[in-house]
Amino acid sequence: MNPTQMLRGFATINYFAADHEAAKEWYTLLLGMPPYFERPGYVEFRIGDYQHELGIIDSKYAPHPMPGAGVIQYWHVDDLPGTFERLLSLGATEHEGIKERGPGFITASVKDPFGNVLGIMYNRHYLEVWDQRSKAS
Repeated sequence: MNPTQMLRGFATINYFAADHEAAKEWYTLLLGMPPYFERPGYVEFRIGDYQHELGIIDSKYAPHPMPGAGVIQYWHVDDLPGTFERLLSLGATEHEGIKERGPGFITASVKDPFGNVLGIMYNRHYLEVWDQRSKAS
């Protein structure tokens, strides 16, 4: 643990959906697995290399006004064009198309069928950190 770093890592991201059951089903299909935790109005998935938490919350529990001041959480993906097309095929709509941001950094984002922005990114630094951690294990 490095006590000088206040923000130590992504823990949980929550998306809100008025049709909670439909959102649960959509994310189960997208991720290829059911949520690992459920209670009325909330489900949670553990995904990715670090088992980050993705929570889906019934909109009736959202703080008012709804949070969001232009934040987009980007998930690293190995195949950005393929992932982008899969999201669109499942009913997401384009928020921002595929853009190269610099060597080894490509982003895109969609709105899921429930209005949440889902960012995807090919990020060479993510892969460098993953590679270093893998070698240290």
